[in-house]
Amino acid sequence: MNTWLRRLAAAASAMAALLSTPVVFAADDANRPPGVHSTRSKICLVLSGGGARGAAHIGVIKVLEELRVPIDCIAGTSMGALVGAAYATGMTVADMERLTGEISTELLFKEDPPRQEQSMRRKQDDFNIFVTPEMGVGGGKLGLPKGVVSGVQLETVLRKLARTKGYYRFDELPIPYRAVATDLVSGKEVVFAEGELASVMRASMSVPGAVAPAEVGGMMLVDGMLTKNLPIEVARAMGADIIIAVNVGTPLLKREQLDSALAVTGQMLSILTEQNVQASLAKLTPKDILITPALEGFTTGDFDVLRKIVPHGETAARAVAERLTRLSVSPEQYAEVQRHRQVEVAADLRPVDEIRVERLNYVNPQTVRAIMETQTGQPIDQPTLDRDMRRIYGIGDFEHVQYGFLEEPGRRILVVDAVEKAWGQQTIRLGVGVSYSSSDDQYFNLLARYRRAWINSYGGEWRAELQAGRTSALRTEFYQPLSPEQQFFVAPSLSVERRLTNLYLGDQRVATYRTDTSSLAVDVGTLLGRYGEVRLGLLTGASRPELETGSPALSPGQARIGEGAVTFRLVLDQLDSVNFARSGWFAAARLYRSTAHLGAEQDYMKWGAEGGAAFSFGEHTLNFAGKLGGSAGPDPLPRYDFFQWGGFLRLSGYATGQFLGESLKFARLMYYTRVLRGSLFEGAYGGLSLEVGKIGRPLVPGSLEGWLKSASLFAAVDTPVGPTYLGYGQTTDGSGSLYLYVGRPF
Repeated sequence: MNTWLRRLAAAASAMAALLSTPVVFAADDANRPPGVHSTRSKICLVLSGGGARGAAHIGVIKVLEELRVPIDCIAGTSMGALVGAAYATGMTVADMERLTGEISTELLFKEDPPRQEQSMRRKQDDFNIFVTPEMGVGGGKLGLPKGVVSGVQLETVLRKLARTKGYYRFDELPIPYRAVATDLVSGKEVVFAEGELASVMRASMSVPGAVAPAEVGGMMLVDGMLTKNLPIEVARAMGADIIIAVNVGTPLLKREQLDSALAVTGQMLSILTEQNVQASLAKLTPKDILITPALEGFTTGDFDVLRKIVPHGETAARAVAERLTRLSVSPEQYAEVQRHRQVEVAADLRPVDEIRVERLNYVNPQTVRAIMETQTGQPIDQPTLDRDMRRIYGIGDFEHVQYGFLEEPGRRILVVDAVEKAWGQQTIRLGVGVSYSSSDDQYFNLLARYRRAWINSYGGEWRAELQAGRTSALRTEFYQPLSPEQQFFVAPSLSVERRLTNLYLGDQRVATYRTDTSSLAVDVGTLLGRYGEVRLGLLTGASRPELETGSPALSPGQARIGEGAVTFRLVLDQLDSVNFARSGWFAAARLYRSTAHLGAEQDYMKWGAEGGAAFSFGEHTLNFAGKLGGSAGPDPLPRYDFFQWGGFLRLSGYATGQFLGESLKFARLMYYTRVLRGSLFEGAYGGLSLEVGKIGRPLVPGSLEGWLKSASLFAAVDTPVGPTYLGYGQTTDGSGSLYLYVGRPF
């Protein structure tokens, strides 16, 4: 730990060096915007970084408008760059205030892009019990993300804050604008004079360790606070005669608060920031105005209370109103300034002649281009291009995705800069599931998965999973797309599994079976865009059931049961979350045609279908789900392939797997409300369910038949080890059970 801290201190000291030659990213500096009278002093607004405390900038701007103080240019860092970009592109103060009520820590920093934009391979992982992100294992090292979050979701939100969409030279905005970031390799400040605004804002506010560095123009960029948190010199370079500087600061922790390595790290960053702020403040002249809002009690991470921070900026600006009033212009002049500011700059939507995907080592550029709806020869549509970036990130092979435009003689090129994960193609992921029921056994499952991606240029992928617990298994699959576009695929797989199954007579468990199963399968299939996939396959294998506990009279009788079937599976998935869905829908259908020609013990056909949808009203959600299954054709299902049902949210109040029968009909209505918002997780919920089901032709004579009804009450929270449920289920016939689940219970 001491070695680590020394290295951290050395790195921090290196970043602290104030370098005299900042990097200016692209374009020329501005002179004066159109409509600014040449005899008036040029006024530049300089907005500092400070995380959530930067919401005070909005309050300052509100007062500047009241006093009719014209702003001719803006320079900002981190949160100052965000607010500055919004104002420079024409957003009104009222709109900015409204957005502060919509922004939250969850909205800004929740890692993944919208689930609907993710690939089907990633969506299917959500139905497993994984609790960790993928970790790289290439080169004998454990690879971890460069930040707690990647910044893609942050960038998606930032696109909504800029009234001007797309790639621009910032001198062409309604108010000329600059943003400051820090080159993590050279330690120099980077001043952006052009770019895609969301990418620029994201680079400027990539707090080291919290948000992964941004990759722009071959540079690895982090928060500009490290080198120029109050970019007064940048404003001077833009031609400012008078500077209005707003410093929201980053307060130092007190001695008693420095109680962890994380706190020490944060303090070091704050010290570095304060040093460069003081150096910048020393360059203010008597003509300039400094505004310092009083923000005691607010931290840089208070994004959930931005509305409470805004008024503190107003108060600080009114304290220097006498000086600000000297900069006022007439109502007519200010109306002209505002009219010019709110004229939306026309986006450059000219068609591109080429889409170029750069810097890829193992991901096939053709695969990336195939994901995109944007095409050459067609005008650029900004929402479509934004969706393209999210889809590319949704593949799961990139740390970050952004774009830019390149002008070559007679050609315009859209450049997609997709940064592959630093650890390469090999990853591991871990999972855990724990279940407790007062009417049933307690059990757990542990899961580890190894994945090797991009084995070939078509995107071949090998997965191997090892599971231990109530169900122990070794599963492996090789997923091979048949073209770079990955529309069609073939997927051979092998599975060896041991599972325990309980048999009930009424509420009493009368036997437990241990079943060893081995199977070999091969599927061919096609993707249905981001909506789902279809698979058709062949399977062969065998099962060996044994009586673990119970009367010998309940012995399964057969030592080996041959399996062989033609399989069909259709999956459609547009849920926003599989744990606490608030919108979207899901549907699946399966057919299993067992035939002796493939080694099966019996000929029969089994079918199953399920689906669900979620609808939300504010924090309240209704979630509908249903499942059906049975035998198709004249042949009955064999007892070893019956449907098993029962347990929490699957007829709550009954034991897990209490019912075993040839057919299943089940429907559930859930209501839940979010009682606590999360930041990086989904929050906490309270809810109830109403459930009804029918199990046809039960295996054990005397088992409950007819329509079974139950209900449950539950509290649930999303945690670092997965969703955790505490619930109570009650049946109409008097049975009840208390449940505790870690992992998905349904």
